[in-house]
Amino acid sequence: MIRALYSAVTGMQAQQKTLEVVANNLANVNTTGFKRNRAEFQDLLYQTDRASGAEQGNNKVAPSGIQIGHGSRLVSTPKLFTTGELTSTGDKFNVAITGDGFFEVTLPNGKGYTRDGALKIDATGNWVTSDGQQLGGGFQAIPPGTTDVSIAADGTVTAKGAQSVTFKVTLTRFANPAGLTALGNNLYS
Repeated sequence: MIRALYSAVTGMQAQQKTLEVVANNLANVNTTGFKRNRAEFQDLLYQTDRASGAEQGNNKVAPSGIQIGHGSRLVSTPKLFTTGELTSTGDKFNVAITGDGFFEVTLPNGKGYTRDGALKIDATGNWVTSDGQQLGGGFQAIPPGTTDVSIAADGTVTAKGAQSVTFKVTLTRFANPAGLTALGNNLYS
């Protein structure tokens, strides 16, 4: 009886974690660049009461064994880095990444990565995220006196004005993006 209660408790705890993951996904449904999580589970230990093929007496062999599971547990909540729904914002600095890849971001303690394409240009002409982190990966400062900036689908940025600049943005790709650590604010390390 106690073992059955323990198994039920582990199942309820696993379902509670699933509910928390789904709630977080729903809370961020309109967050630019947000990537949802998926809860993954594993069954716990099994107790073997009778092995398959065990002798039962009178020269009879059990065709199948008896194993009793001890519940389940959450093992991971990987991010699903699929391309979300693309929405036109009318802002020429808002871009979307289709396929894999991340924008490189300069953080106080090193590099970070984001898929948030709500880009801005700060007072010094540097490309930054909505939170003000400077972008790396080939982004160059926009010179003063620039009258027009365009971003092509292949990542080529052209700034026209007194000093015209053209550069190509490169994305950082990872063999296992699910292994990145979420830092919050759509940033990963």
